[in-house]
Amino acid sequence: MLALWILFLLATSVIGLIGFAAFSNKKAEDLLPPAGKFVQLGDTRLHYIDQGQGPAILMIHGLAGNLQNFTYGLAKPLAETHRVICVDRPACGYSKRASNADASLEAQADTIVSLLDHLQIESAVLVGHSLGGAISLAAAQRHPDKIKALALIAPLTRLPDEPSPAFKPLKISSPTMRSILGWTLAIPGTIFRMSESLKFIFGPERFPSDFAIRGGGILSLKPQTFISASTDLQNAEWSMPQIEDSYASMKTPVHVLFAKEDRILDCKLNGEDLRTRIPGTKVTVVSGGHMLPVTQIEVCKQFIQDVAG
Repeated sequence: MLALWILFLLATSVIGLIGFAAFSNKKAEDLLPPAGKFVQLGDTRLHYIDQGQGPAILMIHGLAGNLQNFTYGLAKPLAETHRVICVDRPACGYSKRASNADASLEAQADTIVSLLDHLQIESAVLVGHSLGGAISLAAAQRHPDKIKALALIAPLTRLPDEPSPAFKPLKISSPTMRSILGWTLAIPGTIFRMSESLKFIFGPERFPSDFAIRGGGILSLKPQTFISASTDLQNAEWSMPQIEDSYASMKTPVHVLFAKEDRILDCKLNGEDLRTRIPGTKVTVVSGGHMLPVTQIEVCKQFIQDVAG
């Protein structure tokens, strides 16, 4: 009898957690509905915002992020002189990817270049933040004729021995376990750690009080955000060695903006050292943290404009 009661309580708890995750998912989507357009590209449905006229700039966000990281304040001033496309990476934000689709960084790069083809853009400057930097590098390696230059902000360019402490809870090798945790314990855990996580990720700079809505932070309360971030973390381990092996043969101009106090990615290993791995790479180091597209909009704007011309 006791065993039955324990099973009943466990089942009730699981149902409650799933219900809470579903509620959080709907609440996040109600508070921040999709702001852009959708296009089906193969097995991926991409959500993107396209604004402005002129030479094209395509912006690719990082791990557990979404296009709001760029529309927070950076995309609009750039759109005064350029055509600016911000995209939710496959399975991030409001983009969707088939469950059996290739989730590698290379596949994501191919999908994003397919978006350029769909928009009839012959070539573009890619702006990649964090993990988006690695995907930008893969895109330039695989589609050099489509990529004019790379403007990388705090990019992942070297596979670390261990992920940043902020992302260690995402290190789950089993896809099934990712889904189970995503729809049960992940959302309560995210809420519990939210303030401390943001302090660490943005540090030593302060995270803005309006980041949840204006910067897309509220979408971290969608179970899919946890699942896709964990998937991306796993795929980075598989993809980065191949991406790094191709550095020496790259011809696309590479420009890097990094903050020396970045707590997520090491400035020297991922930024300054890239000059010896990709000949001709130009690196700018400033004071600040990892979330420069949100905290240092004017610095990022000038950096991107200098690259895009």
